[in-house]
Amino acid sequence: MFLRRRVLLVFAMFVVVAASAAWAQRFRVMEGPGMPLHMPPPHFSDGAFTICKMMYTSNRREANGFGWSTDYPYAGLNLMIRSSELTKTRISKDSHGEAKYWTVHLTDDALFECPFLVGSDVGTIGLSPLEITRLREYLLKGGFLWVDDFWGTRAWDQWAEAMREVLPEFPIFDIPNDHPIRETLFEVTHVPQVPGINFWRASGGGTSERGTDSPQVDFRGIADSHGRLIVVMTHNSDIGDSMERESEDPEFFAAFSPQGYQVTINMVLYALTH
Repeated sequence: MFLRRRVLLVFAMFVVVAASAAWAQRFRVMEGPGMPLHMPPPHFSDGAFTICKMMYTSNRREANGFGWSTDYPYAGLNLMIRSSELTKTRISKDSHGEAKYWTVHLTDDALFECPFLVGSDVGTIGLSPLEITRLREYLLKGGFLWVDDFWGTRAWDQWAEAMREVLPEFPIFDIPNDHPIRETLFEVTHVPQVPGINFWRASGGGTSERGTDSPQVDFRGIADSHGRLIVVMTHNSDIGDSMERESEDPEFFAAFSPQGYQVTINMVLYALTH
């Protein structure tokens, strides 16, 4: 089984490398507030897999972060495309064959049609009472949230406090090595510390964006009363950049993208099957 998965991963990464070159020729990687929104129309779900980016208001700023729009849109788009290429997951596409990837407010009714919700830079999040209620309803009705790219103690404390307001009865815990999410397709014994590509370049290959305040990755979650993971957190890592920047630098790709996709594709398959 392990050998089969290793062979699958090697083959899959050859596919991704080839596809990334074509993708890079079509798009210049950009992110942040200047990118156009993609608000879903009413009843947008077509039965195929899609990703929704969680929009929220930041009440402070973190270095190298853009609030909710951090890593938007190409981290999510690339994850959808690679999920369709490396697994049998059918993704939602428009009439031109492009992946349909959405932005949603927690107060939007469209939230409840999102099978996989992604939040970035959530250590700056500020939630209104209504947003707290809606996020709670979404998660307890079967939703799945992955949050990423928030670094250090202050960011962790702010996010953890928000989750205590959303799901006070369910504790945050470290996801153990024998949890099913670590082996839905790939065997993930190690969650990589992925730096933002600009930090990686400026630091000469460093990975800890907050120095001694982000010494290692925290791979944590919240499970509901049935034991199903409903929130997954990759703290002290920017897994999103391993996907968003996959075609930008061959060395960065080789160092981080294969491991990043192992972690996130496992999440996608877990969310769709649990």
